[in-house]
Amino acid sequence: MSKSAGCCKRFLHYAFDYETPKTLVIPSLGVGFVFRFTQFLVVMYVGIDWYVCVVQKAYQDTDTVISTVTTKVKGFAFTNTSDTEPRFWDVADYIIPPQSDHSFFVLTNMVVTPKQVQSHCPELPSPSTTCVDDCNCVEGRSDPRGNGIQTGLCENYSTTARTCEVLSWCPLEIDTKLPEHALLVAAENFTVLIKNSITYPKFNFHRRNILPHVNSSYLKRCEFSRLTDPHCPIFRLKHIVSEAGEDFQDMAVKGGVLGILIDWSCDLDWWAGECLPKYSFRRLDNKHPVNNVAPGYNFRFAKYYKAADGEETRTLIKAYGIRFDVIVFGTAGRFSIVPTIVNLGAALSFLSLVRREMFRLASV
Repeated sequence: MSKSAGCCKRFLHYAFDYETPKTLVIPSLGVGFVFRFTQFLVVMYVGIDWYVCVVQKAYQDTDTVISTVTTKVKGFAFTNTSDTEPRFWDVADYIIPPQSDHSFFVLTNMVVTPKQVQSHCPELPSPSTTCVDDCNCVEGRSDPRGNGIQTGLCENYSTTARTCEVLSWCPLEIDTKLPEHALLVAAENFTVLIKNSITYPKFNFHRRNILPHVNSSYLKRCEFSRLTDPHCPIFRLKHIVSEAGEDFQDMAVKGGVLGILIDWSCDLDWWAGECLPKYSFRRLDNKHPVNNVAPGYNFRFAKYYKAADGEETRTLIKAYGIRFDVIVFGTAGRFSIVPTIVNLGAALSFLSLVRREMFRLASV
């Protein structure tokens, strides 16, 4: 036989000979238990790997959402109470400030101190401001918890109390006289249009919460409803508060902070369907039934006027209301060959290692 014929025969045997491991039966409970337990671990690993790869979509590359939000509130109210003069309210009156980043504030209650001028007046009674005579008051002293700068004089606050005089905007605000019922109870029927644009830059993917089929006539008549119209971007405030598990009239007295959450978590594979926003609502500030110190949400602002004689006056308003924070979040995934190969290769490597160890154990 020639040398070339021998090489050809060896190649054929190498390419087409079938090898099978020798089966060895070991009558040992310990070895059998280890063998079956190893098989069980392999089955568990295959199940977990399938769950991670298919259900958790480990075959996808992911990106985090980038978004921008603008809001527009609409609604009117009329108030006529014993504490305030009759007044008509529109959006310029109760949305403070007119523009904010990813949030908007709706005024629902307030304490008004009108016709303040810069003058001298007795401080409000407290342990640090009550006095017997001028010796108890220090000229130039200012207490951050007070209302002005002491003049060094002790004056009559009332027939029963004397306090240190201060340089301040007088008369001083008495913010304990908060109305028990919200002034702007009609605010619950105001509506807000939320315009949200998002992008996933890694996938060059862009979307708006105003869907492509939406036109102007639809926006004029639609209102968000989880059952009948879950993609309308116009929300009634009382429905937002209600879905957060709160009562609007109760919350409107001292205010609070509510979150409007927009979830843009999407599967961008072509077979997965359309990417749509999902809305949810929750209260964000603390409402503990026992530890309820300084509840609600409020701040102060003033409106300034100048009389004909040049004297400056102001109306101080301590505003209570509900701040709505629009929070946008989400992660998108799309099929990518790199994570697919990495996860598949890790699974095959583990199975190959287990197979080799099982054969080694059987040969011992």
